Parts: sequence; structure tokens; C-alpha cells
Amino acid sequence: MPDIAFSEVTREDPRYGSLVARSRNTRFVGTPSRVLVPRHAEGARQAVAQAVRRGERLAVRGGGHGLEGLVDDPGVTTVIDVSALDDVAYDPRRGAFAVGAGALMGDVYRSMYLKWGLALPAGTCPSVGLGGYVQGGGFGALCRRHGLVVDHLEAVEVVVADEGAGARTVVAGRDPADPHHDLWWAHTGAGGGNFGVVTRFWFRTDDAAGRRPEDLLPRPPATVLFASATWDWDDLTERDLLRLVANHGVWHAKEQADDSAYESLYSALYLNQRRVGRLVLNAQIDGGRPDARRLLEEYVEAVGEGVRASRTTSWQRLPWLQATARDVENRGGLTRSKSKGAYLRQPFDDGDGSLIHRYLADADYSGHTTIVLFSYGRAVNTVDPEATVVAQRDSLFKCYLGTYWADGREDATHVDRIRRLYRDLFARTGGVPASGDRTDGSYINYPDVDLRDPRWNSSGVPWHDLYFKSNYPRLQRVKARWDPQDVFRHALSVELPG
Repeated sequence: MPDIAFSEVTREDPRYGSLVARSRNTRFVGTPSRVLVPRHAEGARQAVAQAVRRGERLAVRGGGHGLEGLVDDPGVTTVIDVSALDDVAYDPRRGAFAVGAGALMGDVYRSMYLKWGLALPAGTCPSVGLGGYVQGGGFGALCRRHGLVVDHLEAVEVVVADEGAGARTVVAGRDPADPHHDLWWAHTGAGGGNFGVVTRFWFRTDDAAGRRPEDLLPRPPATVLFASATWDWDDLTERDLLRLVANHGVWHAKEQADDSAYESLYSALYLNQRRVGRLVLNAQIDGGRPDARRLLEEYVEAVGEGVRASRTTSWQRLPWLQATARDVENRGGLTRSKSKGAYLRQPFDDGDGSLIHRYLADADYSGHTTIVLFSYGRAVNTVDPEATVVAQRDSLFKCYLGTYWADGREDATHVDRIRRLYRDLFARTGGVPASGDRTDGSYINYPDVDLRDPRWNSSGVPWHDLYFKSNYPRLQRVKARWDPQDVFRHALSVELPG
């Protein structure tokens, strides 16, 4: 039988509905003429070549966790879905691990750990697709100890548009002597859908010695100790919320990076809407440390010190692989959302806390707004801001702001609310977290088209500076070299210079 390079799914195909509705944010459902599902890397090249020759508007989908409608744009006529490219293998020729761009995080963790005892320092949601996550410069529970996932990216295989053949496949490596090195660099934080279709990544820690597979990536802890502290909204005052936010900020600001005790700490403080019923601090640490319980208890106590609202703390110790299977992002029926992000160089102050309390304490608001402060820094901040596209290398926190709801008739209400919260929170810098003493822009994996809109960004700082800072002109040069026809584009894609 002839090789089937890719499946073509049109609107008449029963698979069509499943493929176009893969977005985790159900506000966005695309209506492309067809979805192409490559069976292998050469199939991806053939799929791109055909679409380019036909002059079709392309978009690329991996795991389907995109928070904005970048793939589900009404102008897109062909979606290339790489989810079938999910292999995980050791490549002895490169001395690195080859992972298909469509692999889900949980499957990558399982395969690497069971076969080699290793882990990528990647995200905490097992259903996220690796393709978009890596290209955005992803972070996760191991990042304070081992850096971002792109800090371990050895090479990338990309199908790029070609004016003559329609498409060609290029492998670009980390070695500066590689003639395609600029293309590798562009895939270390610019986000997906900019330069081509990634079909495969190779991972290897930069200073790994030798070529034994077991020595090439970090070893995760054998066990993980979790603590979850919750404070009831029913008896929470504004003073309590301010104290909680201040304690959390002070602890991280004073933490000594040269003390290894807390290098494995990963923490997320969830400031939730009153109707959720509680504020939550989730924290984890290497469970193999003999002092793990004491360290985590001291951390939780420090964050909660002086907060008079009642607190409940639960504990759990899990083997590492089981710990990676916990899906902390499951929101049930609240599948519609609007999200925003910020890097914080300094903690929120009391003025910020009062504003946050005013929004979150509103008992009349029917949605679920949350502000999450993720612990950051340590190994992440040891990397030169120009070494990867991720230029934010001195922040204390990565901040996520989002609101969730179920009824599509309420979209405008909820989107407007999170827009106003974000604008008010960063009013001192034009309604966005512009780079300065307190903030340092945003994270492209929390894409937000409002940053292009002067109604919501009055800072005078272009959207691309908020994401990429001074690395953007270099990204434009890469764009001009590898995608001069602007085949791969969306609302927040790198633009051609000019």
C-alpha cells in the first residue's frame, strides 16, 4: 500500500468536529475548510507544501491549549494538526532525546522517566502539547532548579515555506556554528505559528557530559511532597488578603538563591473570586530531602503569618511520575475564558492588594476570576536574556490573570471585567506590565491580543516589546530569512521588518 503522508479531514468527515473543537478555551471554534493531520515529518512537509502552493491561510495546532483565538481565526482555511507526531526516543547520532512536537506533556514525562529515569523541566499540566509549550519558552515545577525547558533545547526540526517546492524541512541546532542557528534561537520563546511547522525537538542539557542517555537531562526527585493551604473567604477581610499577598512577596524577595534548601520549591498562590470560597496556596518540594516537611511547613507558616482567616492545610507525598499526572487546570464546565499575564520583578504592594480585593470580593460577579502568582527565578534567572528569546530573566514571579465562565451569552461581560482589572492593576504603566522597576512585560504562552489595542494598552510600549523586549528586531530578521512570504502568521506573530 502507498504511504499515507497525512490525513485530510474536511467538513463532511465525522472527525472534523473533534479536530476543530480541540481548543481548551471554548470561546473559539474554528471553521477551516480542512484539517491536515501528518503521519510523520515528511507528511508534514507535504501537507505544508500543498497548502502553500494552493495559497491557503495556514495555522498550526498541537495540544489545543491556546488561550486566545490565534489558531481558530475566521481567516484560516487550513489547520495542520501535529498531534500524531508524538514519538519519544533517544537519538544516538545527536546524543539527545528526540520528541515529536505533538506529544503531550504527561506522555513525555512517562516515557522519559520509565525508560531513562529522566525529566524535562516542563509544565504541570499533563494534557498540554509540547509543540506550543516549548516554542513559548515554557516553565514549570522544576524550573527554579533546572531552568526553562528551552534552556535544554538542543535542536528543532521545522517545515518552512519554500517559494519553489512549496515547503522544505530544516534542522536547526543550538551550536552557534550551525548555519541555521538563528532558526533554533527563534524557537526558544517566540511562540508557535511564526516561522513554520515544528515536527520534532531534540533535548539535552547544555553542559551534559558524554553521550550516555541517562546523563543528558535532569533527574527528577524520587518523590514530591505537596502542601495545599486554603483560607476561607467567609471570614477573610481586606487586611487578611493584603497580609497574605505581602507575606508571600516578602518571602520570595528575601529568599537567598545561594542557599540550596528551597531550590526545588515550586509554589502557586491562587487569589480566587469570593464565590470560589477560598484562597489557595499550593506548594511542592523535593520529597527526598530529610527536612522536606519542615521546610514546607515553615514556608506555609511564613506566607500565612498574621492572616486571621481560618486556614486548612493538607499534605500529600507522591512518587514523581504520579505527581506529574495531577491536572491542576481542570475547571469543569467553566470552559470559556479570557487570560492575561505579567512578569513581576517586585511583589504586589498594598495598593495592588486593595485593588485585587475590591475585584475579587465582589459578590455580584458571577464568573470565576483568579490571579495566580507562580514562584520563579533561581536557575531561570542565571541565563543571559539574549541567549534565548525569553528575555525576562530577573523576575520573582510569573503572574497569570484569568476569568472563567460557562454561558457564551455572557462573553462580553466577563472579557470586559478582566480587561478592566488588568488595566487598573497596571495603571501606573499605561494599563500593561511594561518593563520597569516593578514589572517586566508578559509571557507569550499567555497570549493577549488586547496588548495590541490602544484602548487597553496606553503605555506607548508596543505589544512585541512586552513579550520579547529588545530581542524582537532579531526575531524579525529571522522571519525575513525563513518566512519572507509571511505564510505563518496570526494576531500576535512576529512581523516582517519594514
